[in-house]
Formats: sequence, C-alpha cells, structure tokens
Amino acid sequence: MHYLHEFLMLTLIHFLAVISPGPDFAIVLRQSISFGRKTAIITSLGIGAGIAIHVIYTVLGIGLLISQSSYLMLSAKVLGAAYLTYLGINLLSSKATTNQANPLDTNNNKKDQQKAFSIGFMTNVFNPKATLFFLAIFTTIVSPNTPIAIQSIYGIWIVLTTAAWFSLVSFLFSKESVRQRFVKQGYWFERVMGGILLIFAGELFFSLI
Repeated sequence: MHYLHEFLMLTLIHFLAVISPGPDFAIVLRQSISFGRKTAIITSLGIGAGIAIHVIYTVLGIGLLISQSSYLMLSAKVLGAAYLTYLGINLLSSKATTNQANPLDTNNNKKDQQKAFSIGFMTNVFNPKATLFFLAIFTTIVSPNTPIAIQSIYGIWIVLTTAAWFSLVSFLFSKESVRQRFVKQGYWFERVMGGILLIFAGELFFSLI
C-alpha cells in the first residue's frame, strides 16, 4: 500500500507537470503542424527518451549532486538556454517558401526520423527544470527506503506516460483539419513557436542572474 501511495502521488504530480505548456509541448506542436503525425510522434518518443535520462540519474543520486553543485547547475542552465535559443532562432528565420504543412508526411527517410527524435531528446534532456522537478518529486514523495527496483518501475511509468501524452498531442494537432489552418501562413506559425522557445530560453538566462 505504501508503494501504491507513492506511485499514485508521482503519477498525479507528473501528469499535472507534463500537460503544462513548456518547451516540449511547443516543439511537438511545431512538429505536428509543420511535418505531420509521424514526425511528431517520433519527436515525442525522443522526449520520452530524454525523460529516461532524467529518471536514471535521479534514481542513481546524481541529480542530487547536480542540484548541490552551483557549477554543475549553472552549466546545465547555460546548455539548456543555449539549445532553446538555437532552436528558437532557427524557427524565427523560417521563410514563406519553406516548412509548409503537407497533407501527407514527407519526412519518412531515416535521416529525417533521426533528426526528429534528436530534437525531442535534446529539448527535454537539456531542460534543467526537468532535473529539479525529478529531484524534487523523488526526494519528497519517494521514501529513501523504497527499493531501486520499485523506483525504476516508477521511472518507466513516467517515461511511458510522457511519450504517450505527447503522442496524443501529435495525433490531435496533426489532423488535417487542424494543419490546413496553418498551411498558407505556416512560416508565421514557425516564427511564433520560435519566439515561444526564446521566451523559455530567456527565463533560463534570467535565472542565472
């Protein structure tokens, strides 16, 4: 019963966190509208893989080390802000002749799929807020006496539900009825998404001051 209580608490808090708008949601939304369902779902799987990294080092206790080292936390924030800035600037530079949504997925080759997965993975793994989030929930909700095997089950569930949530977002926003609304002005949508990512990057930079 104790483990069930921990699991339910983790599930609830994680669900509330994962549905909150953030860089992950912004990038999946962009992938859904600009490139279609398959690309967006692959990006969602990349986000799930990024979550797995956070879970692993948190369960192993490395997350605590990072949070207690001002140098390591500063480095994590700088890397995260820099990556979001890079993505944001790339999207802001979108032009009217590129990145228009198509009725069918066109990014079916292996290179495009790897890129989609990488974007999701990097966006999540370089988010220092995820580090603090998992450290917080695993130290305040999960008992130190909870076996690593049980904590690993918690982590696997979080990874799967994260990937499932963003796959659902991909499914909903890649519907042609939704995508077609953005077709003619797709580059403006890309620029808006770029601006949103730059806002998140700015928040990270300001947190360094």
